Amino acid sequence: MRRLAAVLAVGIGSIAAAAPGLAQRRPAAPPPAAPAQPALPPDLDAFAARVLREFATPGAAIAVVRDGQTVLAKGFGVRRLGSPEPVTERTLFQIASNSKAFTSGALAILVGEGRLRWNDRVVDVLPWFQMSDPYVTREMTVLDLLVHRSGLDLGAGDLLWFHSNYTRADIVRRLRWVPLANSFRATYNYDNVLYDVAGAVVEAVSGQTWDAFVHDRIFVPLGMTTSVTSVAALQPGDVAAPHGEADGRLQVVPVDTADNLGPGGGILSSVAEMARWIRVQLDSGRVDDARRLWGAPQTAALWTGRITVGAPRGSNLAMYALGWNVYDFRGYKIVTHTGGLAGMISRVMLIPQLRTGFVILTNAESSAMGALTEYLRDFYTGAPAADYVQRYKAADASFDEAAFQARLDSTRNRDSHPSLPLSGYAGTYHDAWYGDVTLAEEQGHLVIRFLPAPAFTGDLTHWQYDTFRVHWRTRNIPDAWVTFALQPDGTVETMKMAAVSPSTDFSFDWQHLLLLPVRPAGRGN
Repeated sequence: MRRLAAVLAVGIGSIAAAAPGLAQRRPAAPPPAAPAQPALPPDLDAFAARVLREFATPGAAIAVVRDGQTVLAKGFGVRRLGSPEPVTERTLFQIASNSKAFTSGALAILVGEGRLRWNDRVVDVLPWFQMSDPYVTREMTVLDLLVHRSGLDLGAGDLLWFHSNYTRADIVRRLRWVPLANSFRATYNYDNVLYDVAGAVVEAVSGQTWDAFVHDRIFVPLGMTTSVTSVAALQPGDVAAPHGEADGRLQVVPVDTADNLGPGGGILSSVAEMARWIRVQLDSGRVDDARRLWGAPQTAALWTGRITVGAPRGSNLAMYALGWNVYDFRGYKIVTHTGGLAGMISRVMLIPQLRTGFVILTNAESSAMGALTEYLRDFYTGAPAADYVQRYKAADASFDEAAFQARLDSTRNRDSHPSLPLSGYAGTYHDAWYGDVTLAEEQGHLVIRFLPAPAFTGDLTHWQYDTFRVHWRTRNIPDAWVTFALQPDGTVETMKMAAVSPSTDFSFDWQHLLLLPVRPAGRGN
């Protein structure tokens, strides 16, 4: 079962922040001096091997940058379970939401050139842009697109890109029907889809596609010659396979092709090339003595927290900036982000005061990334060492999926029956922002199909009353509930959905769907 939200939330996972602040805060005392230590932890290789073994992770790659130099770029383990090809420093991984910093960086380039301002209204750049609330539509700025405070609920609209055939333009235009859950700029709720809008802004201002702009203005100057902005652009070769648990065992799982979410999660890169990105970040956009992507003012803007979120262990304040999380740790400012797609978990972390940064790429949905991150962060900041493997194993054990499913099953009323024959539920259903979903009776049971996303095809089994459980045919997609409400005449009024397990990643946002029958689905008799 896919459990990215749980993996990324542990310890120093996905964090963010509201109100200007962290980048501008000044400590009461001077920042701590860099701890005297080697360039790399002396037991790094042994620890990495232990982490892969303990967390059943086939492979990982790590790069460390210090004082403008790459002091480590190395692979560990294998690219694909059961195959001998090793992970190398050149192995490409999906970096998922670490792509967001490339999009904010692209915008920083345009701002630095005077072609755009962070506080420009989106509708002045994209006149056709529309949210579900006219006030939010009118007031949304370029900066607002990047900081998860739009009023959208957590993960709202993610089903638009998940395995779907919608284009980025389709996704942006469908936002006008996605309801808001909170007041504008009041609450942090991580979203992905507004980064597609940010990519559209890059395109409107630059005259290039987001992919071409990132390639020409970031990849080329940095010498990131093998990095690509989409799975479609990927060439066979040194590429890691994604791994997750399906049917009770670790196996290669289908690739989450996030190409239609490119600005929010589509990039593939290696630690060798991500190290170049880290060096530029730590040097305020400077590529070399003759070239800059942006200057110090834009670095300050990128790293200024905008909305607060819960702080990780050992921190007093955590905020979300522009495509980055920022938090304090032992007197140091940490600038970081995670990335998670099916079978791919990653982290980029910068410690600007120490001119140090690192990237960790893994090819499994495990806590390996978290353990490696805390190990490296604590080493460079001089924090007391801990048993990071046991810490993350304890966190993993805090939720027992098997026990949850057993408790769930014990509450089920097995004597209950559906109100309608199966044919009474069959038909086509429509959600205003998502599109059409069909239910068909086949071989004595109902089959659900999301028309924009064939991967979301599943078999329904009756659970209780008018609720069914969906077992998706793409086995690494977690189960979902389908519940029907009936009208007085015995026809279906609504179909609603929700994830079965609380460990389900928030991007499976079935709960935001309100599916209405396009035609009466059936009668009770």
